[in-house]
Amino acid sequence: MSKQPRGLGKGLGALLGDQALTQIRKPVEYVHKTVVTPETPEPDRATADIMLIPIDLIEANPYQPRMSFDSEALEGLAESIKSLGLIQPITVRRRSSDRYQIISGERRYRACRLAGLEEIPAYIRDTNDQGMLEMAIVENIQRENLDPIEIAMSYQRLIEECSLTQEQMAVRVGKKRASVTNYLRLLKLPAKVQHDLKVGLLSVGHAKVLLGIENEDIQEQLCDLIIKEDLSVRQLEERIKKLEGNGQQKKKAGQDLPEDYFKMLEIFGKYFDNSISLKRTSEGKGTMTIRFSSDDEVKKFLKAIEDSGI
Repeated sequence: MSKQPRGLGKGLGALLGDQALTQIRKPVEYVHKTVVTPETPEPDRATADIMLIPIDLIEANPYQPRMSFDSEALEGLAESIKSLGLIQPITVRRRSSDRYQIISGERRYRACRLAGLEEIPAYIRDTNDQGMLEMAIVENIQRENLDPIEIAMSYQRLIEECSLTQEQMAVRVGKKRASVTNYLRLLKLPAKVQHDLKVGLLSVGHAKVLLGIENEDIQEQLCDLIIKEDLSVRQLEERIKKLEGNGQQKKKAGQDLPEDYFKMLEIFGKYFDNSISLKRTSEGKGTMTIRFSSDDEVKKFLKAIEDSGI
């Protein structure tokens, strides 16, 4: 559990009041996408579009490395999905004319079942056509009407499904690696904040500032504050400084890191599912926190160090 940053939290209730934002937030909808059923024609191979698939046509992957799922966390995700919809679609492959198998996203799939969804948004991947998949995703990224979360999810797909490093991916999409990393960091935000970013209730600039806050509850409360008071990025930064009090955190939230730090985060992220946070002062001092979900992750990392002969 993340530590609550010092100086934040106090006064947030008074700033936000009791006004609920449920009338502003609506579940994410994937419009103009085909619902896949046994009667529909074979979709384009290596599609980059999101398709709606009846949940009963989807089966778990027997090779899923994750064998246990926290029931309380699943219930929490299910409640989020009921309220906001599924922010990040799953990825499946076609097994037959009426069956699909999960490639990635089993936790989201299980939560959707708990939430009572009848259809689930998914990417359909042709596992035998890696090159076409990569081209389709890159072409999709280059569209002008993608929201920040769609861009971030596309980057994540290139890493997970096309086995690209962040540096290779940056070359493919014509972006600096720092820009790619900053987009990927958006997927670490709570689902509620991702939803509001996706539907345009806050900007990427707001999101970068919120990423500088460790506590998810405070991130969500500040997100509510942005919407309620229509705060600009600068106003948000000023409000956070006031809440921190006495300049306890001098580092500006969302400050970009030097290139070497992004490379270090990328290397460690390969072994710890990118669950890493890093703070650095202007003098070059700082801390790095690694969150791991199992002993196997640590063993895998240690084995890589031993094999490298360091």
